[in-house]
Amino acid sequence: MNQLSRSLLNRRLIGIVDPCCPRPYESGDPGDRGLGGTEATVLRIVQALRHEFRFTLFQNRRSEVRRAGSVVYRPLDQADAVGMLDGLVVINSWKLACRLRRRHRDVPVCLWLHVHPGRHNRPMGRALHRHGIGVLCVSKSHASALRRFLAGDAVPVIESIYNPLAEDLAPDETRRDPDLLVFASSPHKGLREVFSTFASVRAEIPSLRLEIADPGYLAWDCGPPPQGARFLGTLPHRETIRQMRKSLCLFYPQTRFAETFGLVIAEANAVGTPALVHRGLGANDEVVSSPDQLVDAADPGAVLSAIRRWRASAPQISGRPEFRLSSVTDRWRDHLDRLLAQSPMEIDA
Repeated sequence: MNQLSRSLLNRRLIGIVDPCCPRPYESGDPGDRGLGGTEATVLRIVQALRHEFRFTLFQNRRSEVRRAGSVVYRPLDQADAVGMLDGLVVINSWKLACRLRRRHRDVPVCLWLHVHPGRHNRPMGRALHRHGIGVLCVSKSHASALRRFLAGDAVPVIESIYNPLAEDLAPDETRRDPDLLVFASSPHKGLREVFSTFASVRAEIPSLRLEIADPGYLAWDCGPPPQGARFLGTLPHRETIRQMRKSLCLFYPQTRFAETFGLVIAEANAVGTPALVHRGLGANDEVVSSPDQLVDAADPGAVLSAIRRWRASAPQISGRPEFRLSSVTDRWRDHLDRLLAQSPMEIDA
């Protein structure tokens, strides 16, 4: 056995189970093709910690086993059968997390939650508590919302770690187009409302244009785009960032979809682009780097006022250091060390 093989075997093995991904994804540069924020986050964390842990990713819709260094990719159904895991991280599905905890009774499990659970999921608190499964949310506001959702029941330990920003995201010399707005989320995240607001604002400033960079993982009927709006299709991450750099703002004035983190908001700020978002919705107030980016998105006049202000004078925007990959990686390292230190426990039938 060579030194590299021995080093790999000495690293603890973490299984990351993704039962909801729309397609398989692999480690490498998340900029190579369009990815959702959850998938991009998984890849960044795995890449950042691959020299300290071994990872096996069990993915929905994957049909073959692939290996890349200390990272192995397996079909989702193999999560039930693969042994020798030191810890399991299950994305979004509390029922699957509990099932795997029963199957791997000596393996500590945590639920990595990227969504707000619907009302039919209220039993999750008691079930996770009974199975000794903690929950990792992606923002403090997300964790607070989950605690309120589960209030009055036995609840698991709930913590939060932000989704990471790439270290090299920063403002550059790209010239901004004062007429260009960009929407960089899946259409189900309020695009129909964004279209309506854009039409109202464009009636006052006819030169405005809205470009939509759709990650492409969910088809959604938003009606016909208004005049001045254009779909760009699914862009590689680096092209989405380029769109942000040259735009007046990330145009996201919708009041219905509550982001648990909002990676595109953080990324826009990191490259110096303001994000126009609804005050008090989801993690918006926590993620934007300055309060002037928050508006009452139900009021087209407030949206118009912000657009006019930024057209007259570009705001000075920067990324938040606590979102940087180095900071987030430190938090994940500590979280995995604590997860793996948990003792085996008896689970009630």
